[in-house]
Amino acid sequence: MKIIRLPNKSNNFIATIAIGKEYFTNWKKFALPNWLIYCENYDLGLVVYEKDLISKKNKFWKKATWQKLLISQDIINFFPKVNNVCYLDSDILINPIAENIFEKYENDKIGLVSMKKRLPYELNQVLRRVAFLRHRNYSKKYPLDSSLFSSIKDIYEFHSLKAQDDYACMGLILFNPKKHAKLMTAWFQKYNKDIFSITNGGDQTHVNYEIQNWGKVQWLDYRFQAIWVYEMAWKYPFLYEKKNFDQKLIINCIKSSLSTNFFLHFAGTWFESELWKTGRFYSAPDIKELNLFLRYLKTPVYGRPKGLIRPEIINK
Repeated sequence: MKIIRLPNKSNNFIATIAIGKEYFTNWKKFALPNWLIYCENYDLGLVVYEKDLISKKNKFWKKATWQKLLISQDIINFFPKVNNVCYLDSDILINPIAENIFEKYENDKIGLVSMKKRLPYELNQVLRRVAFLRHRNYSKKYPLDSSLFSSIKDIYEFHSLKAQDDYACMGLILFNPKKHAKLMTAWFQKYNKDIFSITNGGDQTHVNYEIQNWGKVQWLDYRFQAIWVYEMAWKYPFLYEKKNFDQKLIINCIKSSLSTNFFLHFAGTWFESELWKTGRFYSAPDIKELNLFLRYLKTPVYGRPKGLIRPEIINK
C-alpha cells in the first residue's frame, strides 16, 4: 500500500488498485491530480495498491479486479480508526467539485452504482448506439447483436448463479471495513484462481451476486459512476468518426461529461475506454472557474425582474 494522503478527522478513504508500472504511471499522470483535489475538499485519505494483496502462490489468488475485496481487511490493519472506504478503479476520473460520496452513505450497507437501471437514458438505445458505431467506425466484424445486450437474468445464469435484481459496475464499491471486512474476505476466498467468467476470470458478475444475495445494498446515483462508453455513444457519437486523433476535442468532451457527473469510469477494452489517457483535464484556471460555478449553485436566486436585457445593451 502506498499512502498518498491521510485524513485529518473524517477517517474516510478513497482506495484504488494499480498493480504494475504502466497502470500506476497512467493513474498518477491522468487521474491522481483531480482525485487529490477531491480528497482535499472533503478531508479524505487516499491509498493505492501497487502490488498484489495476496501471494500468487495462494490457491485463492485471483487477478487484481478481485483483490478489491481484500482492501477492507488490509486497510483496517493499517488504520484501526478507519471509518468508511470507497474503492475506485484506477481508470475513473473525478469531477474536482463533485459531491462527497460519503455524505449520505448508510454504512451498514454496501454502496454500488447500477449499469443497467436508474440511468439518465434508455439502456437498450444507448447499447444499440455503441454496437452500431463500433461496427460502422471500428470494425465490420463487431457484431450488431452480442452479449452486449444480455439481460440481467441471462448474465447471472451464464455464470451458473442465481439471478439478482440488478447489475452494478464493480469499478466502485462503498463499504465500512469494521462491518464488512470479514464478509468481503469470505467472498474472495469462496472462489479459486481458475474461476470462469465472461470477463476472462474477472470479478464483475460473481461479486455482484455475492453482494446482492447478501442483501444490504445502497444503490447510489449514476453520477457517481457514469460510464464513458454510454456517455460517448449517447452524447458525443462524432468521436467515433474522427479519422485523426483530436486531443483538444476529446478533452473538451470528457470535461463536458464530467461537468454533469461526479465520477466518470472508462471501463472496457475498446478504443473509447483508452481516452482517459488523452491528457490533463483541469488546469488551475479551470478549477477556479469550477469553484465559482459551485459557489453560484449554492447561492439563492429569486427571479426578480431586471428589465429588458439584450447582448447589445450589455455591450453598450
